[in-house]
Amino acid sequence: MAEVFSYESSEIDWCEDNYKHSEHVVEYFNTMSNFVFFIISPIMLYLLHPYAKERNLAIHLVWIMMIFVGLFSAYFHMTLSFVGQMLDELSILWVLAVGYAVWFPRKFFPSFVKDRSTFSRLVLVITIISSVSSFVKPTVNAYVLNCFGLHLLYTLFLEMRCCTDQKVLRLAKLDRFGCSFWQQLNFCYLHSIWHILIVVAVAYGSTLIAYLDASYEIPYSLPGLQYWPCDKWAVGLPHIVLKGTTKTLKRC
Repeated sequence: MAEVFSYESSEIDWCEDNYKHSEHVVEYFNTMSNFVFFIISPIMLYLLHPYAKERNLAIHLVWIMMIFVGLFSAYFHMTLSFVGQMLDELSILWVLAVGYAVWFPRKFFPSFVKDRSTFSRLVLVITIISSVSSFVKPTVNAYVLNCFGLHLLYTLFLEMRCCTDQKVLRLAKLDRFGCSFWQQLNFCYLHSIWHILIVVAVAYGSTLIAYLDASYEIPYSLPGLQYWPCDKWAVGLPHIVLKGTTKTLKRC
């Protein structure tokens, strides 16, 4: 049992030279690059709080889980242990599952699902089963990740066909560019750069999905998009601003 915690017990070994900069860290740059998760995640939690407060505080779980993705990814690359690999992969699975549960459009729910709480419980059960099964057969995790990820991308494609807001369309184009860009850079020796790009891609993708969700679920809030730290910049961290809330409706 102890072997699964030992250094280099994972079958995966990226191309970065092992132990080159520290005798305690197998892949130094792949490990250190994960610190970007601990910088951007709290910022996104802060920026999205007004939207989450109005919509559902469970939305914060996405970026809380992203902190764990960074933590477990750092542990994995520091040790290249089997346990580190599983924690890294499972944390990504749970981020997708949480996003799937809180943001998947109700109009696309299966016919036997009547509300979001039922849908969320269904996603939770599938994710728990997949998590347990992956310790027996790790490839299960990859299949479930692909199912969640591809289905979300397909749904987002359907939603964007009906969108006319130019600011939203610009965000979608930037997100697609970022996605294709880090996919092209997904070589072992650039894995540390991939860590940084994936956090940025999640920031763009999750904000785009959150905007569409707010437009459907809380249209009275008059959701809009802005970029941090400066809205006039072409590139920044996108977030949702609400021009109206339930409180403003009551005053009207």
